[in-house]
Amino acid sequence: MKNMKKLTALLLAGAMTLALAACGNSNPPAGNGGTSQPNTQGSSSSKQDTSTPPPVDDANLTPTQKIIKEAEGMTLEELAKKAIEESNGKMFYGVGNSSRGKSALPLFIDYLKTIDPSYNMEFEWQQPKNNKIFDQLTADSLKDTGTFAMTLIQDGNQIESKMVQTGILDTFVPKEWAEANGTTADAYDGYLALQTLNKVFMYNNTGSKSYDNCWDFVAEGEHGLYMDIDSEIVGKNFLYMLTEDTYAGWLKEAFNALTADEQAYFQPTIKAMESEAADLGLGADGAYALAWIKLWVESYNAQTDDGPICNTLVDKSATDQFGLLVYSKLRSVEESSSVSVNNINVAAYDDGYTGIGGYGYCHYLFVTDNSPLPWTACAFIAYMTETVDGFSAWGKDMGGYSSNPTVAEGTEAQYGHSKGGMAEDGTTVQFEAKNDRGYEWWTTDGKLVLEDPEYCASVSFTVGSWIEMLTKYSG
Repeated sequence: MKNMKKLTALLLAGAMTLALAACGNSNPPAGNGGTSQPNTQGSSSSKQDTSTPPPVDDANLTPTQKIIKEAEGMTLEELAKKAIEESNGKMFYGVGNSSRGKSALPLFIDYLKTIDPSYNMEFEWQQPKNNKIFDQLTADSLKDTGTFAMTLIQDGNQIESKMVQTGILDTFVPKEWAEANGTTADAYDGYLALQTLNKVFMYNNTGSKSYDNCWDFVAEGEHGLYMDIDSEIVGKNFLYMLTEDTYAGWLKEAFNALTADEQAYFQPTIKAMESEAADLGLGADGAYALAWIKLWVESYNAQTDDGPICNTLVDKSATDQFGLLVYSKLRSVEESSSVSVNNINVAAYDDGYTGIGGYGYCHYLFVTDNSPLPWTACAFIAYMTETVDGFSAWGKDMGGYSSNPTVAEGTEAQYGHSKGGMAEDGTTVQFEAKNDRGYEWWTTDGKLVLEDPEYCASVSFTVGSWIEMLTKYSG
């Protein structure tokens, strides 16, 4: 029975994967506060599909998928009542790449108590290290009824190939989230993103060196601080995405903006990559992408975490060093005589900067297909994506943008990330690097490279195998 259930889920997931989603698009509409999301975040199409989708045969749905289909027509309050009936007095297990799920669950329980003061639920949130979340979810999926009710997970490539195609995880699209994005659950194709996070190029400004082009980061003698691509796989997805036609085109445009002497340094590598790009089936500008990737992998100084990278760069002793790291790390910098956010520049914020400013990836939310508490999982997911309070565990950080434009606007109103570097008088800039330009700016002017799960999965064997053959810097 269990194998038949998995086979059915696999067939369904395989069909759905044909319309699999990206994390965002490069042409978001205008919004409020510079932090609103495009209504296609999570969709591989740059235009929302509003056509009537083909009917789904309910006979092919698993029990959890049937609950999800019903839940997608319900408001948050209606889901909350279902959750109270299902999980009052029980234990809820969640697993995720972000520890903030542990902070969001008590807020969710408090919300349910506003509906039923007698409600009580115990919970445990696990955060597996070293990319073990996929192994943990796979092992749990072998049970008729799993331990984990839901997950918050990153790395679209492995999600697509290991979790969705195999029927382990199911996407739930909350009704009011869909409405805020101008669509419906039936019309929406893709994963449900809680948020987009960005990693951006930053450099220490205490010396005379500046970086005004993304090719400067792979110039001779440069060794940027970066989490190793084998430690954090979304970093490898960033490299995959550079070979996509749009982003390869950005790299070519940035190359064309270099001086003749600067171009002369990179030209032999680009020329050598032309045959490689052809062999890998890349587009017209693929050689520029491969050249940048090759130079980056063979030069970056591998680190174990973004926190230490940030701590290094904001110290005045880190003259002329740079890194590619999570933007939100600046929030935790403690100012001292030698350490200051003012010791770094966000490269993309500099006047005249050309080329990619960093990359963006999503935290996605899923219900496990053998969830022990599917109604509660759906209600929790709706709470996090439909309310400012539900998103608040992540909302206090700059560089993390809710996929719900209404929640994004409310989060900006509450935390003021666009003025995060302003002094208390509200008019003086205290820390320029902390004034978050917002999702809309980053995905246009900031040239943020956005993870597309479908594209990453399509090149993970070809481009991925090529990357594996490169020799990493070992200094």
